[in-house]
Amino acid sequence: MTDAPVTPDGRYLVVRGRLWRRSNPDLPEAVRQSLVGRLMDARRAVGRTMRSGDADALSAARREVDAAKTALGERGPVWWTDGAPDLNRRMARNTSYRAWFEGLSGQP
Repeated sequence: MTDAPVTPDGRYLVVRGRLWRRSNPDLPEAVRQSLVGRLMDARRAVGRTMRSGDADALSAARREVDAAKTALGERGPVWWTDGAPDLNRRMARNTSYRAWFEGLSGQP
């Protein structure tokens, strides 16, 4: 799917130096697949409604994207239970992952 590096604890992937929360790994595979399908449908709806200019439909489609991402664990409450903070969307170099990130080949 992606060649983006994943943090050692499996919570985030790194894209262009930014941390993005991964899906909850404890979701049953059938549930995960269903939610990913729902997310992809919602993303396609966002594209269609952007082209159509229907602001209400666009808002509804974006809410559906958010709902699917929240159900996957990529947004909303964190899925881990050790009390670690959510660092979603932060630059890896500005977090506790800095040393790990700088150790990746080709990283500044």
